Amino acid sequence: MPSRDFSGRPATPATEKVRAARDLLFAHADDYDGAVAAFSWPELDEFNFALEWFDVVAGEHPDRAAVTIVDADLEARSWSYGELSQRSDQVANHLLSLGLHRGDHVIVMLGNQIELWETMLALTKIGAVAIPTTTLLSADDLAYRVTHSDARAIVAPVEVADRAEGVAAEVLRIGVGANVPADWSDFAASADAAEQFTPESATAADELNLLYFTSGTTSAIPKLVRHTHVSYPVGHLSTLWWLGVRPGDVHMNISSPGWGKHAWSNFFSPFLAQATVFVYTYDRFDAATLMHVMDTHRVTTFCAPPTVWRMLIQADLTQLTTPPRELLGAGEPLNPEVITRVREAWGATIRDGYGQTEMTCAIGNSPGQVVKDGSMGRPLPGYPVVLIDPETGERVDDEGEICLDLSRPILGLMDGYHGAPDRTARAMHDGLYRTGDIASRDADGYLTYVGRSDDVFKASDYKISPFELESVLLEHSAVAEAAVVPSPDPLRLAVPKAFVRLSALAPDDPREAAREIFAHARGRLSAYQRVRRLEFVDELPKTISGKIRRVELRARETEAGSIRPEGEFSDRDFR
Repeated sequence: MPSRDFSGRPATPATEKVRAARDLLFAHADDYDGAVAAFSWPELDEFNFALEWFDVVAGEHPDRAAVTIVDADLEARSWSYGELSQRSDQVANHLLSLGLHRGDHVIVMLGNQIELWETMLALTKIGAVAIPTTTLLSADDLAYRVTHSDARAIVAPVEVADRAEGVAAEVLRIGVGANVPADWSDFAASADAAEQFTPESATAADELNLLYFTSGTTSAIPKLVRHTHVSYPVGHLSTLWWLGVRPGDVHMNISSPGWGKHAWSNFFSPFLAQATVFVYTYDRFDAATLMHVMDTHRVTTFCAPPTVWRMLIQADLTQLTTPPRELLGAGEPLNPEVITRVREAWGATIRDGYGQTEMTCAIGNSPGQVVKDGSMGRPLPGYPVVLIDPETGERVDDEGEICLDLSRPILGLMDGYHGAPDRTARAMHDGLYRTGDIASRDADGYLTYVGRSDDVFKASDYKISPFELESVLLEHSAVAEAAVVPSPDPLRLAVPKAFVRLSALAPDDPREAAREIFAHARGRLSAYQRVRRLEFVDELPKTISGKIRRVELRARETEAGSIRPEGEFSDRDFR
């Protein structure tokens, strides 16, 4: 617990502006039209989420649980707002002592452990820039991200220290856990730092706060999204309203650190609501155990990707005796069967939401409103959503690319792509931000997701770029050409499948060729990107100009459904 004289920090004018905007949304919790009409983004010149929000809440509710983590053995530990405020002050002082300063870029490669929250708050306090990164990264992925984000430091568990061997020696390494390598700094030394942090100056609202890689490996150029001290920290007021999370709630979101959704629902939204972030760090998913944990700890709001929802309905849902008040899904559309089964068992409807790493939740089925199965809802307060014909650029009513009208301020939208002004200009021109996603709209204003305007797809809630996977496959001497498309999967919705034309150097035995290619890909791709199915073809469909027509391969896979073609290999065949 915090020391006896702990009092947090006093509210500032910026604190009160954010609080007023949040409380207006609370007042219109079930009133969609009223919220959209009354809400406006707070105008802020200065703001620091950790100092002017989290620490203020900690002073008002020092003993309220901020983060609760249940480990695989079902042992639970909670950290109060007061404790986390004080610990993040110590970590901030420790990071300064190691030579980190305002504006420095820091890779945060941590799992769902309390040091993640301590570090994120501490970096915000000193004005450094956090780059949340998944622990699933390979050594090549990490080296790429360090180089292309201009990172000065890495904070990572000692268990993955070997993956930093390819990182430049001048990059500071901070290890979390026991037996920290000799050339790494020990995160645990932060316990000896001063308990009170004093900022050197106010934080400008437009200062850089976060960088997020949306996808990418060393073989492709990923997008690196810039977020300021208000775009995510305050912009997630829209996400809070969509989630329906309230003060004192226990909010559980199943998401891996390093991805935007983790920041959405495991950091900013619950803390804005003065709720508890609840995490269950299971080793292997088991629906019955998950429901037991949710019952035991009285989870009130629950968000999960469709993959988890599909696994849940395979179990007896009545094992959960006290279902959460709010149920959410995000990342990809849910099929009606899942929604119906959950509604029948738990008496509540799963509500979809839509956003991107580049923005906060922009479209959603909000609490208390009619939910149309299959629809992702309507534009949320503060988000002027329009549909644009991708070919003509004209505004349309029925189906088009989801865009944001930039003639109005949108606090939750990114600052741009880091180091890529041309890419930013392509995304933001003619007074619009273009998402690259296509949706249809009905007469009531409800939007239904249609798909990407390009070839990117999702597998188990992770975004997959075919080009990235194809680039890795083409590095193998047996591969002459490759095309990757989503292949239907009953659990993950889709898995990456590669169509490959073999080269003259390929083994004569197709099975041996498949074994080599799977092994090659497995050694060079992060776990979430791995090719799961492989089919050899004599030719790939192409345009007149020689470009591969993935659309034909996607249609073929969709038509095949659960019927797998003869000659297809699965990565399971070689385990």
